[in-house]
Amino acid sequence: MFQNILYYKKCQSGKDHVRTLINKNSELTLTQIRKLISPSVRFELREIVVWVKEILNRACLWRWEITRLPKRSDRKYEIVYAGRKSHQEFAKVLLGIDGNGNGDATQVVNDISRQTVLVSEAPIPGALKVPSFLRLIIPIEQKTIEVIMGDIEDKLRRIIRNRRGGYHIQQVLDRATLDRAIQELLEPYASARHGASAAQIAPAVIHEIAQNIGRLDLVLKEDEILGCILGCAVTKAKKRYWSLMRCGYSEAVFSDSSRLREANAINFFLALEWAINNGFDYYDMGTCLGRPEDGLFQWKKRWGGLADTMGNHSFYYVRLPRTGAAQFLWDVPLFSSEGKDLTLHLGLPDGKTDEDFSLRYREMNRGMGIGGLFKIYLHCTKLPSEKLIGALSSHYAHQKSPPIVESIVSP
Repeated sequence: MFQNILYYKKCQSGKDHVRTLINKNSELTLTQIRKLISPSVRFELREIVVWVKEILNRACLWRWEITRLPKRSDRKYEIVYAGRKSHQEFAKVLLGIDGNGNGDATQVVNDISRQTVLVSEAPIPGALKVPSFLRLIIPIEQKTIEVIMGDIEDKLRRIIRNRRGGYHIQQVLDRATLDRAIQELLEPYASARHGASAAQIAPAVIHEIAQNIGRLDLVLKEDEILGCILGCAVTKAKKRYWSLMRCGYSEAVFSDSSRLREANAINFFLALEWAINNGFDYYDMGTCLGRPEDGLFQWKKRWGGLADTMGNHSFYYVRLPRTGAAQFLWDVPLFSSEGKDLTLHLGLPDGKTDEDFSLRYREMNRGMGIGGLFKIYLHCTKLPSEKLIGALSSHYAHQKSPPIVESIVSP
């Protein structure tokens, strides 16, 4: 019996050894195969995988619902949502809608009229293809930091120039310090911003990024740790992007709005400076909501970046009402993708003056306007004045490729 036990242990030991060799050989093979594929092709393959997953998830029609979304009581148009129930809340956020959806599905379908806005997760003929997320990307190839600083909004530029001294970054590689950064900087700040709905990155993923495919830097002022930056390199079409993934701050910083404003500006600048010094072609400031009036989007816009749908495969299809499109877009301006181009749709309803238009979109067009647009569509009930078109175009005149402004007249 004792000999049988020894024989069994030897066999098990042999099997374990074989398994170990197979696993090691598999890892080596995968690593070798990965090296044979260029970074640009790997990026495209990852994009295809994400796109296929998104399409398959949308195809689960048993998870869909049709419901009426809330609207302002003084508006004639109705908003109907058709898509996954779990994605209704995000659609409302994208459209800037508060409140709960309501209405029996059959009744909602029967009530669809010329004044109905239809929001769907499936393509609709003639609908706007509204991206869920956008990135703000700054071209930095063969540019000095001084040239790029010239494109940053004046107020932000002053903060950076006046407060930059004393700040520096320190790369983190050891596991213990990474865990501390996760627990004391990244996770608390995400929870403070988004509460229970915060999308936390798994610690294992952060370790992989920081130690292998990117880096995590502590941001210090003198010797005090104020925050951290998590980023990674991406290669697309043979161009190298330094992509900012997440920022974190200590509670002492994010609980003080003045300190957070300064630290946030310096944080983004330090990442930009690092990308320039290390020969990257673009600085990707990370994702934000694909909504023109989103606060984070507006803040990133001040850096002079170009709005881009890179990496986004989630879209909502918004069919404008046949009557009242100008009013709806006055309330809810929207981005839309046309092939590889990004467009902006604004509204000018009946009764609104040129001054009203200027005040309504003042924040959106402030400073340098929105970079990266191919066209701006102005939906109106009658042709706008040349003065209004000229004022709108002037916000974009400094851009290398300013967007085309086109008026669309509808009831």
